[in-house]
Amino acid sequence: MTGTPQTAPGNRGGSMSRDGRPDPATEAFVAYRNLLFTVAYEMLGSAADAEDVLQETWLRWAGVDLGTVRDQRAYLVRITTRQALIRLRTLGRRKESYVGPWLPEPLLTAPDVAEDIELADSVSMAMLLVLETLTPNERAVFVLREVFDLTYDEIAEAVGKNPAAVRQIAHRARAHVAARRPRGVVSAAETRDALDAFQRAAETGDLQSLLDILAPDVVFLGDGGGVVQAVLAPVVGADKVARLLAIGLDRIAGAASLQPTQVNGFPALIIRFDGAIDTVIAVRIDDGLITGLYAVRNPEKLSHMERETTLRR
Repeated sequence: MTGTPQTAPGNRGGSMSRDGRPDPATEAFVAYRNLLFTVAYEMLGSAADAEDVLQETWLRWAGVDLGTVRDQRAYLVRITTRQALIRLRTLGRRKESYVGPWLPEPLLTAPDVAEDIELADSVSMAMLLVLETLTPNERAVFVLREVFDLTYDEIAEAVGKNPAAVRQIAHRARAHVAARRPRGVVSAAETRDALDAFQRAAETGDLQSLLDILAPDVVFLGDGGGVVQAVLAPVVGADKVARLLAIGLDRIAGAASLQPTQVNGFPALIIRFDGAIDTVIAVRIDDGLITGLYAVRNPEKLSHMERETTLRR
């Protein structure tokens, strides 16, 4: 396509026709860009890699004869899924050499993400960690079927399998996720209450209200990526997590500011030192108790915390 930009257009960019309107390829890509980013991010758990997938998707879409495309949304999702599967396998190799626990890249999300309960649940830190336990094909099929409601035929085209095989993969992935996802419906209010207890503990030094809502088998994961200091292995059990929190909260008392925010569709906390983001804290809640505490400190994963990311289904 002559004159097509090599950089994927954003919400305001892209190639223009002579009458000043975006050309049809750019117009379609921009219309579905937020949805495509959400597909890629849910498959990868990495915003940086999702952006790279969108770039690859655009380069392929820009060369397509649009006259042969019956359903632009399905076609774009298919390209994005294929590129994300390639990237997912590369990402898997990177994770093998990653220093310490690997956590999904947190996104500062707009309030409308929280209002879409199914979308918020699918991009929550807790769910993204569950999706990490699936194979690449299982993850792609689960995301496309359960989150984006694609037909088995559409998914089959996207992942290069026949519809019968896709049904089997979907059944297996659903069972796998159901056994590991948070128990019960977790409300934003429950999450906010847990983080309020964390904030009070940091600001007053009183850990009791936080300890009262830690599950006996709570797991703390810290992600520094070898770039900044963080725990190098999961910390398991209420007593061990409590001791770790006592040390960590003593470090930030009086020196840091704690800012409530929305991360991946749920309440979270940003810890700042001298105005700069140091850590993003998210939680997993099961049956009213904190079963997971996630602290993302790797600065390479905090770039999407300065401005809101729009997600769409």
